[in-house]
Amino acid sequence: MRTEDFDYDLPEDRIAQTPVTPRHDSRLLVLNRENGEIKHEKFWDIDNYVKPGDLLVVNETRVIPARIYAKKQPGGGKVEILLLKKFGPQTWRALGGGKGLKVGRKLTITEDLEGEIIEVLEGPERLVRFSEPIEAHLDQIGHVPLPPYIHKKLDDPERYQTVYAKAPGSAAAPTAGLHFTPELMTKLAQQGIEFARLTLHVGLDTFAPVTEEDPQEHLIHTEWCELDQETAMRINAVKKQGGRIIAVGTTSVRTLETAARASHEDKAVESFSGPTRLFILPGFEFKVVDAMITNFHLPKSTLIMLVSAFAGRERILETYAAAVEENYRFFSFGDAMFIL
Repeated sequence: MRTEDFDYDLPEDRIAQTPVTPRHDSRLLVLNRENGEIKHEKFWDIDNYVKPGDLLVVNETRVIPARIYAKKQPGGGKVEILLLKKFGPQTWRALGGGKGLKVGRKLTITEDLEGEIIEVLEGPERLVRFSEPIEAHLDQIGHVPLPPYIHKKLDDPERYQTVYAKAPGSAAAPTAGLHFTPELMTKLAQQGIEFARLTLHVGLDTFAPVTEEDPQEHLIHTEWCELDQETAMRINAVKKQGGRIIAVGTTSVRTLETAARASHEDKAVESFSGPTRLFILPGFEFKVVDAMITNFHLPKSTLIMLVSAFAGRERILETYAAAVEENYRFFSFGDAMFIL
């Protein structure tokens, strides 16, 4: 297994720059992983492929406005900071955009808020300590960080949040959930299809291409996730009754399978709260996920490796090639897949 085995050609004009309105009007490619059959649908019609007794498991994390702008002191030069992970009440791991971000460098963010570089990490990553907890300031000074392949300004930042987003903490959106609307969720609920919620705070590392020749040598960064007791009980009940656990997004997959690895013999999952470094590659044994809804992912990323583990690498690459031919939209604001 080599990283280049998960590469594919994608014309630049297939990378979606803006979200579809309404959200549920995005396209849906349905892949049967048993026989390779592909169907082309609208996301609104996903109820044709789910049935009463199925449980859709969504990630209710909320993207924080983690991109902030500051001035270096002394000098006043501009610098951009992207918060990645909280390390303490006032300390964050962050990406720093700008020169001279050495240990001891002071940053002025507002009249009342300052920062200081306290450690240089790998590449552009820095450990930044703020003069007070920064969370209370983010709504005023922060900007929602869009992926670097999106070049158009997003007029409504809420379009990069799921409609059920609740728990702040992510540096990027769990994009499979962006297709759901309250109307669609009501439609599904009226048909006896239930929803359960978990949380995984998405880090930007999840979307980074794998640079090692052998993907098994790639060190995936930890992300914090939680699957509470109520959700665990519902999942276990659905499994016993023969329903399917349908993960909405790769983040839900990772959380579910992390919780499955903490379970005892008679349960599909146990409640779980803590860091996960679960890296899903072909050969992985899925213990709880029966189907997944996901977007089309970047070449050579851990995410295309995850869906390849679920449906087979060759089948996924063939399906992606078909999606390119059919003019599907790719990546965060793109269309969706339902892998059965």
